[in-house]
Amino acid sequence: MDKVSLVIFDWDGTVMDSVGRIVSSMRAAAVKAELIVPSEFAVKQIIGLSLDPAFDMLFPGVEEAKRQQLFSHYRDHYTLYDTTPTPLFAGVEQVLQQLKDNNIKLAVATGKQRRGLKRMFAETGLEKYFDTSRCADEAQSKPHPQMLQQILHELDLPAQQAVMVGDTSHDMKMAQAIAMPRVGVTHGVHGRDVLSRFAPKAIIDSIPELLQVI
Repeated sequence: MDKVSLVIFDWDGTVMDSVGRIVSSMRAAAVKAELIVPSEFAVKQIIGLSLDPAFDMLFPGVEEAKRQQLFSHYRDHYTLYDTTPTPLFAGVEQVLQQLKDNNIKLAVATGKQRRGLKRMFAETGLEKYFDTSRCADEAQSKPHPQMLQQILHELDLPAQQAVMVGDTSHDMKMAQAIAMPRVGVTHGVHGRDVLSRFAPKAIIDSIPELLQVI
């Protein structure tokens, strides 16, 4: 891989093992809102998207008032009631530290809203490693590349000197849209069969393997 000046990480399913809680919280929210409960597979496919397009896919045609109820139920279940563990994936902090020691800038591009990412930063203590971040309420939803474009503009770097690291097709698509090199991670939502469709520079099974390809 050519010189890398910036590594941009997705959060859910890439840095944090939170897929299980997202799935259970979304399905519980549907029950609470008296909507048809989506399958586990269906919920996994929207992970990484902003909530509006996610709701469009899972609950098409639902009126705005019901969407607001659904959002409230989902947020409350995820933050207050669901006890599904959401640990960092093994080796994440060590990899972030190594990249920083190598003078590589770090960023997050996530489908979480800003307050959700701030809560995760507070819980994990990882904010100190990141130079910047973009959230779902600050840019168009993945797979639109606006999050990445904003990060590149802020840090004054070309796409070719950055790498997007993510576990979903949404991450790969948004990087591919601006010819940004990308690395797929299989320990989240999508496996090698899906990630390989987007011509990643590499597909890894754990975050520590990233150090072997950058």
